[in-house]
Amino acid sequence: MTDNKNYKITYAAFIWHAFFLALTMSMLDLNTVFPSLVSELTDSKILFGFLYSIMLGVPLIFNLIFSHYLKTYPLKRKFLLLGIYLRSFSFLGMAVFTYFFGLKNPTLAIGSFFFWVFLFSISSGFAGIAYADIMAKTLPSKERTELYAVKQFFSSVAAFMGGLIITKIFSFGNLGFPVNYSISLSIGFIGLFIASLGFFFIKEPPSVKIPEVKESFIEYLKKVPEFLKNDYHFKRYIIVENMASFSIMMLPFYMIFAKEIFKVDNSYIGKYLIFQVTGTIFSNIVWAYLAKKFDSKTIVRTCIFMGGLIPLIAIGLSFLGPNYFAIVFLLLGFIISGRRIGFEPYLLDIAPEEHRTEYLGIRGTLNIFVIILPILGGYFIETLGYYSTMGIVAAVMFLAAFMMKK
Repeated sequence: MTDNKNYKITYAAFIWHAFFLALTMSMLDLNTVFPSLVSELTDSKILFGFLYSIMLGVPLIFNLIFSHYLKTYPLKRKFLLLGIYLRSFSFLGMAVFTYFFGLKNPTLAIGSFFFWVFLFSISSGFAGIAYADIMAKTLPSKERTELYAVKQFFSSVAAFMGGLIITKIFSFGNLGFPVNYSISLSIGFIGLFIASLGFFFIKEPPSVKIPEVKESFIEYLKKVPEFLKNDYHFKRYIIVENMASFSIMMLPFYMIFAKEIFKVDNSYIGKYLIFQVTGTIFSNIVWAYLAKKFDSKTIVRTCIFMGGLIPLIAIGLSFLGPNYFAIVFLLLGFIISGRRIGFEPYLLDIAPEEHRTEYLGIRGTLNIFVIILPILGGYFIETLGYYSTMGIVAAVMFLAAFMMKK
């Protein structure tokens, strides 16, 4: 009875966090709000690519360091909370610099973003490993995959609410730049604090097989090739996830593409975000069905295949106007949701319990394409154009889907 009660509390805590995290992240949505904000401060797509690379890549670069450090701690909740709070303050930092320097000194504002985005990202990576380890310890495999689908539903509802908030903020005529972005970022600052509250109620069990003697980081690094050599599934997973990351070459640029091609105003930020969230909500029906009927691997492969279709659809819709282009963001909601439900549960399924922390760290650090692809995306767009870049993304994604089948 007690175990059942603890199970329900744990389940509720993860859903609580997912709900408020999604609401918070809508305030800086990486595919709509964040690209639009950066484009207000600079016209350089390569500079934006660097910021986006820091946003996604920094947690991965430091994952091996984080996993090495966290491996020796049987309880990891305090590290999870530390990461959440640091991430929250990075929201506040961006809000303050946007408000005070967005108009007067945009160069200083965009320069400060390199620090705030770095803090946002490194704390995310730190918290992410602790989060995954706590979930793996408190919930069995089948319940984990189902929880990802359930919490994705609640996340989608929260993100939809966030989209409505963003629409309101950017529709008010008297809330121009930089006040509108400063308000959205401040809401994110508060939201992360609320999201963390659920974890205070989880009874985290200690990790098994904590090493008695702490090995050096160099010794830890030397074990990486051994893990890859001895586990074919893990090695193939690393290759496929890197290839699937090619969608990131275009993912953050669809909003900038719409602003440049269709000359849309800021009101479309909220509209496109709502379409993206709507896609996430409806996709949960599909992903939940696949999670129960098949497994996380099927979700991953389906998600990658859709990722190859989206750039081709975007090319076609670019000739029909900004309202039709909203379909692109609807489909982005599908693959964003699918990646969350599929990739990490699949890794947790194939990772041995005694090496789970190492697998999480290796997976992150070796997913190197996430680091360079946004920069390459900005470079390719400025040199080859949007349509050629979309074609490259589609080709690589289809190849990744084929490899996942093999």
